[in-house]
Amino acid sequence: MFEGILERVATQRPLIHCITNYVTITDVANMVLACGGSPIMADDPQEVEEVTALCDGLVLNTGTLHTHTIPSVFLAGKRANALGHPVVLDPVGAGASRLRRDTIHQLLEQVQFAVIRGNSSEMRVVAQQHLTGASRGVDAGVGDATDEQNLEKVVRDAQSLSRRTGAVIAITGAIDVVADSQRAYIIRNGHPMMERITGTGCMLTGMVAAWCAANPGDTTRAVAAAVCAMGLCGQLAWERAQQEGGGVGLMRAHLADFMGSLTTKQLEEGKRVELR
Repeated sequence: MFEGILERVATQRPLIHCITNYVTITDVANMVLACGGSPIMADDPQEVEEVTALCDGLVLNTGTLHTHTIPSVFLAGKRANALGHPVVLDPVGAGASRLRRDTIHQLLEQVQFAVIRGNSSEMRVVAQQHLTGASRGVDAGVGDATDEQNLEKVVRDAQSLSRRTGAVIAITGAIDVVADSQRAYIIRNGHPMMERITGTGCMLTGMVAAWCAANPGDTTRAVAAAVCAMGLCGQLAWERAQQEGGGVGLMRAHLADFMGSLTTKQLEEGKRVELR
């Protein structure tokens, strides 16, 4: 299902420009490295276009927006579009403030995204279903969580949003949905304790950008592979941490360890994926 994706990342080692969350910037850089890419972090308006031009992909993360970085995300996004580089939007805490909502919607109007990845609450705001919504910081609200009962609707909504934006949509949570306008991957890898580690979503977004940059023309499959790989490595990391008598602290360290050594064979054997 995901044959060739990891190999192309390893061969090309894409350079990814991350304008990301200050809370998780080190973890994002380490995960991009672990998954086979190479990160660079730059958010000053005076250099973002130049840095973006050197890179193979771009991450725009709204987790710590401020007046200094807002011009940068637009400059970098438009430059990446002009160069044909994939741009990945991570609308962290999209419903938490008017600043975030307004910036995200302006970005959607002015920048073409290859991928939009967020939790169910964030993606509902992106879809303009409740602009005054009850987003709980970076966490999905209980009523928004994807489960077996609402899965079909989540898939339909994701595909509708993909048609509207032209982006691959990745809605991550207990059940992950990765969809374009024609197909959807339902991914059940992962472990509940991943929610106890700050920044797993931000790390995944960096991975997604790297894997898309290394697999042009195969974006949907690359995104699904990245989401599946993160979930699988989370499962393995928790199991190893428990064996060593630890908890989420050890799990966090092992997450990058398992990602750094992941093979296509392991991914294929461990995947819990349904393609529709």
